[in-house]
Amino acid sequence: MNALFRVSRLAKANLPAVQSLRAYATEAAAASDKLALTFVLPHKALYNKVTVNQVNLAATSGDMGILANHVPTIEQLNPGIIEIIESAEVTKKFFVSGGFAIVNPDNTLNINAVEAAPLEEISAERVQSALAEAQRLAANATDDKTKAEANIQVQVYEAIQSALSK
Repeated sequence: MNALFRVSRLAKANLPAVQSLRAYATEAAAASDKLALTFVLPHKALYNKVTVNQVNLAATSGDMGILANHVPTIEQLNPGIIEIIESAEVTKKFFVSGGFAIVNPDNTLNINAVEAAPLEEISAERVQSALAEAQRLAANATDDKTKAEANIQVQVYEAIQSALSK
């Protein structure tokens, strides 16, 4: 262990000094006090640089609300709700199966999702029956691949069910 520490210390000592280029959103030139949202799926764009007040999302690091001047970050999305607050009167909710959210220093937010559906278009009864079928498939799976696929379906349907109950 001691030899590994010495080698890594020597390797670091021989590297040229690197200046950090990281900055907070407040150091960037803010375009406005609003957030420009781009929300895309593989087959279409749901929002393309649309100005919104706030976006709430479920990331692997935890649930987060994103406003203008948010610290730049890249977040992996969990299956869950993305809530888009367009104005004081208009809020839209989408269920996403996963993806990535990228907050940029220029008050832009890019969300790339594999699948997304407006929450109001999802039927609680259909989710319940699909969940029961996925659980049956997981319980009766004879090989690891089928069991893993069924367990993924169970996780997604449970996340949809949870989203609908909020």
